Formats: sequence, structure tokens, C-alpha cells
Amino acid sequence: MSSYRDHSLARLRHDFDLLVIGGGVNGLGIAWDAADRGLSVLVIEKGDWGSGTSSWSSRMIHGGLKYLEKLDLGLVRESLRDREWLLRHAPHLVTPLPFALPFYRNNTHHRLKLRAGMLLYDVLSFDKSLPTHRAYGREKTTALLPGLSRDGLQGSAVYYDAQVEYAERLSVEIMLAARGAGAVTLNFAESTRLRVQHGRVIGASVRDAVTGTVHDVSARFTVNVAGPWVDEVLSGLPSGSSPAPRRLIGGTKGTHLVVEPFPGSPGCAMYYEALSDGRPLMVIPWLGRYLIGSTDKRFEGDLDMAAADQEEIDYILAETNRLFPAANLSEDGILYAYTGVRPLPYVPSGEPGDITRRHILHDHRPQFDGLLSVVGGKLTTFRTLAEHAVDEVGRRLGRRTTSRTRGLDLPGRPPEGPEEFGRAFERESGLPAAEAHRLARVYGARARRVAALIASSEALSRTVDPVSGLRAGEVVFAIREEEAVSLADVLARRTMIGLEPDLGQGAMDAVAAVCAAELGWDDAETARQKAAYLRYLRRFLELEPTPVI
Repeated sequence: MSSYRDHSLARLRHDFDLLVIGGGVNGLGIAWDAADRGLSVLVIEKGDWGSGTSSWSSRMIHGGLKYLEKLDLGLVRESLRDREWLLRHAPHLVTPLPFALPFYRNNTHHRLKLRAGMLLYDVLSFDKSLPTHRAYGREKTTALLPGLSRDGLQGSAVYYDAQVEYAERLSVEIMLAARGAGAVTLNFAESTRLRVQHGRVIGASVRDAVTGTVHDVSARFTVNVAGPWVDEVLSGLPSGSSPAPRRLIGGTKGTHLVVEPFPGSPGCAMYYEALSDGRPLMVIPWLGRYLIGSTDKRFEGDLDMAAADQEEIDYILAETNRLFPAANLSEDGILYAYTGVRPLPYVPSGEPGDITRRHILHDHRPQFDGLLSVVGGKLTTFRTLAEHAVDEVGRRLGRRTTSRTRGLDLPGRPPEGPEEFGRAFERESGLPAAEAHRLARVYGARARRVAALIASSEALSRTVDPVSGLRAGEVVFAIREEEAVSLADVLARRTMIGLEPDLGQGAMDAVAAVCAAELGWDDAETARQKAAYLRYLRRFLELEPTPVI
């Protein structure tokens, strides 16, 4: 067990100003902002940091081009402002990504309307560091994208958004920022019951998933930011309360497929309309492969096991093959798929795409004081969402303060810039160039700390995965410095080996052995951890069962 975890568990007996339930980007952002303003904060997460919706997105940091159709200019502007903040304050994780938007005669939206949307997107991002869009005719478009279908092609526009290849690392770094600001951080800690006294929520009963121990936590205010699990947290309110809390979340699921480069695959990301239903789809270069998707379907199943279904697979493959006729993609070419559930507000009917993507701060008064629930939110806008939430918490606690996070960096930001840092780190680390490059890409400036631990002993410098160059010291760093508790934490959300085509299975045994030595696992626990990781991978490799009607 890590020293950070021991410290966090010992602090649970203290009273807090704020309890944050949910450790995705939004919950961690709230914890960071509140702690930086001087509040005493505890943030808990029933699994690992960012292991829910934050890890299952399109990995886009974007303004929301599709929101322009809904005339939600405020959301687009907010998103574009936060996109620029991430490009400046987390450039080691968030990088510019060019997108091509093809214009076809049979598009749902006329090309002139799409061009107008591009112009408005540029206007709303007036303070951006990215280039403005450019429009091309049919001939130039086919030269830039020779694999693109030419049937009805009229031209294209190329614009910029941004990408976070390792969304999991973004969650980890926000956690580190929150911890550095003074927040108490505890993953694998589930809220089993909200504690209520005289109509006010005064904290929660928290179960430590590692030991099974239940702790009663006291807090002056509680924010429920559990994403799709918001209603599950609210089910922990005392029974007999009247009326029962109304349903807040009506999530939709989005599935992405991961494939190798294919015939005609583009050199940039693609944003296009599906021929069958006009929905926006994307083909995105990612880690030397392509991420294609996503879907937008209402979801009522097990939130912890949401997976792709056959309908989604067929839809994504068919639409991608229409856009790139030579691709000939089939299920056999899918390396793996992943599915996330968007924490959108509950709307019982209508098109999923029409549900607002704005975040909502739900006040539970007059039934319960001292409690806010956050509905919605995006990967891109976590910082602004956090600012809004902590502003409201401050008003309710009588502590009006101003957010400072807009001027702060995430911990791994290299002061000299990612490229300059990467070159310097490669020279000074003493590691082979490929290994140094991977560490700089995953950890940013914190790669120096990883390299120092690797160099501290012969045992820690031992290579445990020849394919990636992963060394024992990096595994130990994940446990000692970044709160990794399980094998899945290390593979899937710290070292990022779990995103390789084999999903980290080739390194699993060797990494488990290092974890066992560091965390004191016996043979039975080591076997249990490996079995748990293989169960986790079922979400990537198996289809969701077809409902029986």
C-alpha cells in the first residue's frame, strides 16, 4: 500500500470543508480548484482516477463544432477558451490536430452552411493559437485526401482542434495538481451512504475497496460529480426521504473502434456526416493507429460494463467504408473497441444528439441542503466546470473566493516546451532514445523523476517489457508517486502500455510481479489481480449481449 494512500486514510477522521464524490476530470478539477482557494478537500473515487467516462471519450479537446447547429454559442465559446488553456498549460498532453471536413452533394448540411459554421468557429476562437480554417475545392481536396470517396465530393475545409492521446494521464495530472494544492485524494473509495442530519448532508460513509473498511466522513458541503453514476450516489440518501430524488442522468453511450492504418487512410483527422443518418463521425489518427466513431445511443445497462454492440460496430464500419472506398474494413480488422457513457441530463424522449452538452449544477434544496450534483460536463471544459462549481460552494459556505486555476499549469508541463524538453531529456536521461521519447510523451517534465527512480538501483532499471522498454522503476513510480493500487491502474492508466494493440497482455505477468513485490501481494492476490485485469479487458474485446425481446 502506497504511503499516499496511508496518509489519505489517516486523514478521513478529520472534518472537511468539501467532499467531492467522483474522481474523473470534473471531480478532480473541482478538488483542485477548491483546494487552491484554501478549502480543506477530500476527493474520493470508487475505482481509479479517470477510470470511468474520462477514459472512454474520443480523446478530443475541442470547441464542439456540432454544437453550432444547436446555436449554443456560449458552450462553444467556453469550450474553445478551455481548449486554448489546455494547449498552453498542458502542452505535453494536449496537442493541435488538423481536421478535414468534406463537403458532399448529399450532405444533410449544405456546404455553404458548413463554411459559415467554419467562419463562426474561427470568430468564437478569436484568442486561439491554432491556425484559422482553410477551404479547398474538389481538385485540391482529392490531392490532399486521395483515399476519400469522390462520389458527390464538392470540396472540403481544414480546421484545427486538439487531441489528448492519453486522457487517462490528464486525469492523473489533475489529481496530482489537486494533491499538490492540499486536497486529500483517495481512489478505490466508494460512497455507500450520504450522511444526513436535520435535512443537511454532512458527509458520507466511505468504503475502502482495498480493505473493506467503512469510514464515516464529515464535510460541510458535498458535491456529487460521479458522472453516469450520479443517481447511484443519490440512492445512498437515507431511505424514507420524501419525495425520492428525481432521476438526473440519462446517459448515452458512445463506441469507438481502434484499427491499424488502412488503404486510403487520411493523413489528418476527418470529421464527416454519416450517409445513413447525418450524424457526425470521426476518423482520428491516434498512437500510430486510427480511432473511428463514435455512436450516440441511449443506455440503461450496467454502467461498469458498457461495451460495443453489433449494431454500433456495423454502423461505424459501414460509414467509414463509404467515406474511404478502398478501406474494406471489417470486424477482423478491429484491434479493440471501447465504450463510454456520457453523463447527460435525463430526457425521456427525443433524439440523443439533441440533449444539451452543457453542465448543470443541480441544487438539492429544499429537500437536502449541503449537496450539489453535477450533470453533464466534457473532457475539454473540466476547468471551467470546476470554477463554476466551487464558486457556488463558496457562496453556500460564505467563503467567496476567486479561482486561480486559469493561470496555473498541470504538473507535467515542461517550462521550455515539450519538444525542447524531449530533446534535453533524451540527452540527459541515459536511456535509449525510444525509451526516453516514450517517457517524455507520457509524463512530460515529470519524466525526470521517473528516470531518476529507474537509475537508483539495478533492480529498478530492469526491463520488464522488451516491446515498450518499460522498466521496473516506472511501475514502482506509478505505485509510490501516482496512487496506482491495482494491476489495471499501472497498465491502463499510468504507463499506458494497456493501450497497445495487445492491451498490455504481453507485459501483464512481468508487471504483476513488480507490483506484487512493491505492494506485498501474495500468490493468490497476484493471481486475482491478473484475473481482474483480463475481466476488465472484456469491455474492449467482447460485444455487449443482444437484448432478448
